[in-house]
Amino acid sequence: MNLIWRAVYRFYRVMSWMIYWSQRRLTLAGWLVCAGLCATGMAAVDTETLAVYQGFVLLLLLLVSAVVFSCFYRLRFAATRQLPRFGTAGKAFTYRIRIKNLTSKIQNDLTLLENPADPRPSFQEWLARQLAEERKVRSLRLSRPQQRYNPFRIATLENAAVPPIPPYGEADAEIAVTPLRRGLFRFDGVTLARTDPFGLFRAFARISLPETMLILPKRYPLPDIILPGTTRYHEGGVAMASNVGQSDEFVSLREYRRGDPLRRIHWRSWARIGKPIVREFEDEFFSRYAMVLDTFSEEPFSEPFEEAISVAASFACAVRTQESLLDLLFVGTQAYCFTTGRGLAHVDQILEILASVRTCPDKPFETLETLALNHAEAVSGCICVLLAWDEPRRRFVRKLKAMNLPVRVVVVLAVKPARPLDPGPMQDAPEHFHTLIAGQIEQGLSRLQNAS
Repeated sequence: MNLIWRAVYRFYRVMSWMIYWSQRRLTLAGWLVCAGLCATGMAAVDTETLAVYQGFVLLLLLLVSAVVFSCFYRLRFAATRQLPRFGTAGKAFTYRIRIKNLTSKIQNDLTLLENPADPRPSFQEWLARQLAEERKVRSLRLSRPQQRYNPFRIATLENAAVPPIPPYGEADAEIAVTPLRRGLFRFDGVTLARTDPFGLFRAFARISLPETMLILPKRYPLPDIILPGTTRYHEGGVAMASNVGQSDEFVSLREYRRGDPLRRIHWRSWARIGKPIVREFEDEFFSRYAMVLDTFSEEPFSEPFEEAISVAASFACAVRTQESLLDLLFVGTQAYCFTTGRGLAHVDQILEILASVRTCPDKPFETLETLALNHAEAVSGCICVLLAWDEPRRRFVRKLKAMNLPVRVVVVLAVKPARPLDPGPMQDAPEHFHTLIAGQIEQGLSRLQNAS
């Protein structure tokens, strides 16, 4: 069976390369010539009764001449790319590429093509995706469900027309890109193309220009919602954040005591007095929320998981981090907790982290449960973004509720269930229990309600 899968994978790579190569090399007229070549080739089998073979020979000569012309296209260029710092999945952006002509002749009729890194997955990634899709197909179903999401397609890039470049001069071209998935977007280089005299086949001049940029998760608009929970007492809390709060940050200076953190040392007073002096801060009440992200999925590239990332990113942008803290909790290669708000970090840093989150198929859900429960005493409320509503996840929410912690649960599913999900431990607050369906996330989020 493994040999069969490898053979299919090899066929997939060959066919995908042929499609990619032909789309870049052939113009619309070239595609029409190829279509005519196939049609006349099938009809020219009977040369005694049909003269179609003459058209076949003519079209073949045209195509071969166009390909031979490309072999003599040997020009030299240099290029620099002006990329933005971030992009967002599903949101188009443009950037400029400056091209320099390194020859003594003016260069006209050029087209600029981007060369993204090969997006095709490794055999292990491809096989994991295929097996996950096979598990979705019922034994008696003759066709697969319609696929809305291709995890291996990086982006759609538009070709750009390049204005005439004078000898040893420069020109700018603008590329439009629509990223289709979050994560690192890698570029290998750029290609300057020129068609042959017949306008059938493109000749290429490639420029190596490797660069990367980060694509942030897609975000959805959220209605004005009130997160669960109230302000809590945090010992020395204002010292670990900004000075926005219900009390002044600085209270007084005092002598150093064993165990005081080094960041509180007041170095000028130490230099003046000759012994360690630390700053003393007043304790404070403020809000701190935990956002628990479920990464436990057997499908490494599933649409529900990507949508769950987008939901978490949407909530992260909706929290007013000037007035509160937000802790992002999830499990990857290990358990992670990242905090933003009140001067500790900006929400962009949470988005950068979410852009790189991957599934965790080799650890039990209890790993996330332990992380969240150990953190629960420090937070005012909890937002749980889950990929299922099974017994382990119900038990986890039940434990959070037993700690008198306000909880909002969002469950992201691949398809709409036949019956509405039973809220279970959220029965006492059904307005804080939400089911979202992949492909309909924006409509589902727009129906979120606030609870008093």
